[in-house]
Amino acid sequence: MGFKVLFFFAILFFSAVCAFAEDNSGLVMDYYKDTCPQAEDIIREQVKLLYKRHKNTAFSWLRNIFHDCFVESCDASLLLDSTRRMLSEKETDRSFGMRNFRYIETIKEAVERECPGVVSCADILVLSGRDGIVALGGPYVSLKTGRRDGRKSRADILEQHLPDHNESMSVVLERFANVGINTPGVVALLGAHSVGRTHCMKLVHRLYPEVDPQLNPDHVPHMLKKCPDPIPDPKAVQYVRNDRGTPMKLDNNYYRNILENKGLMLVDHQLAMDKRTKPYVKKMAKSQDYFFKEFARAITILTENNPLTGTKGEIRKQCNLANKLH
Repeated sequence: MGFKVLFFFAILFFSAVCAFAEDNSGLVMDYYKDTCPQAEDIIREQVKLLYKRHKNTAFSWLRNIFHDCFVESCDASLLLDSTRRMLSEKETDRSFGMRNFRYIETIKEAVERECPGVVSCADILVLSGRDGIVALGGPYVSLKTGRRDGRKSRADILEQHLPDHNESMSVVLERFANVGINTPGVVALLGAHSVGRTHCMKLVHRLYPEVDPQLNPDHVPHMLKKCPDPIPDPKAVQYVRNDRGTPMKLDNNYYRNILENKGLMLVDHQLAMDKRTKPYVKKMAKSQDYFFKEFARAITILTENNPLTGTKGEIRKQCNLANKLH
């Protein structure tokens, strides 16, 4: 009898420990299964509809993950508008070229019609990025949810966290390591440069006053044609496709390009040349499966960077405004 009682309490204790661990894990799979079971389906359908109308939305959603989750917390602070007292992250120079935030609002409105005040903008940002990756031919990544929204933007500390395309590979690796992403993860995430385009503002230093000798000479005429001005107008439509071969597809062609010195930005060139990253570049150039595996792992880590969960933060009514501003 005593053994049975002891066994009962052991099971009870184990269950309590498991429940405590689950409660404190923050994010979980299918977080909205009871409160808004259609949430992920609605987001997925909206992403498909918007992508069908506006192909470049997928690049934006993927870039949103990088710019939001890297800056201290994955809490949709990127989506907030500036106020009289606060400059928003999305309006800083480092966010140059980012667009399509209005389509996040479109998705939010669709979710709100089904489940008002339940699904966070932070989760919508992450899940739209996940579904955008699929739209571009990339891997489906099972991501946890349960994030809540921050109440302020972090433009003043953005530079402390976000790596720049002109920084040394040592700095880039360090910045990624700060959020738990190792070297193969860095190489995989930069593979997102496989899709989309880069504004001439970020490229002209490699073309003027003299062409960077490290650029593939066969690639230079195309870059000069797309970027004919040494001081381009930031509002002008002057872009170079990141990958001329498969510009709308997230694939490992990027790695073959940078090994041939066809990377547009300095970080692309460094990735292919640095002894710490080059072995992984070569491996991903040979195997798209390996690229997708490491990409999925790194995206998962990034989207779980210091989220607000439980009673922290809020569930915004609109993604561009904190609730107190309504």
